[in-house]
Amino acid sequence: MGRPIQVLLADDHAMFRAGLRALLDAESNIAIVGEASDGDEAVDMARTEDPDIVIMDLSMPEADGLEATRRISALDLDVDVLVLTVHAEEEYLVPVVEAGASGYLTKTSADRDLVEAINVVAKGEVYLPPQATKLLLKEYKAAEEGGEQSRLHELSSREQEVLALTAEGFSSREIGEKLFISPKTVDTYRSRIMKKLELNHRSELVRFALKVGLLKEV
Repeated sequence: MGRPIQVLLADDHAMFRAGLRALLDAESNIAIVGEASDGDEAVDMARTEDPDIVIMDLSMPEADGLEATRRISALDLDVDVLVLTVHAEEEYLVPVVEAGASGYLTKTSADRDLVEAINVVAKGEVYLPPQATKLLLKEYKAAEEGGEQSRLHELSSREQEVLALTAEGFSSREIGEKLFISPKTVDTYRSRIMKKLELNHRSELVRFALKVGLLKEV
């Protein structure tokens, strides 16, 4: 068994952090490495505590969660941000994705979905609510074709398929099943896509796919 997923909790309410800790302490593959009570502290602890994932609230003093997410995403660290907030997806989903977060979850569903979200993000996938793709697509529909569109043509048809399915929130295993290839081959395609598009983070793939209109509304 490898190292547990190292998680940093960032929320200004001590009681809520205690509840999250109690929930996650029951998971043998998850370890809490620290707690931050504001955005500035979350950024500092992302540097010093070596977390794999930061569970980030949006409404915090000092730097808010959105600003802290931007700053952590800009660091040269192997750390993902999973936003956990009271705000509805319609209100903050697009800014969160733009800030570089790898997932978005409301606090009302934390007891059901948080552990799954952590495990998904730890695998390098993007965790979004079921309705998220439609909301993001609506936001990006008016995007003009241009430089981003020409970059899309650098990808093969299979790479475009992998990119679209990644943006829709499917895991490597699920993509492999849909395309009849192995999860390892999916990861190879995804790495190749990121290299061609000069992207550094999996969440950037989601934004790119939306901007070029690769996703289709269902």
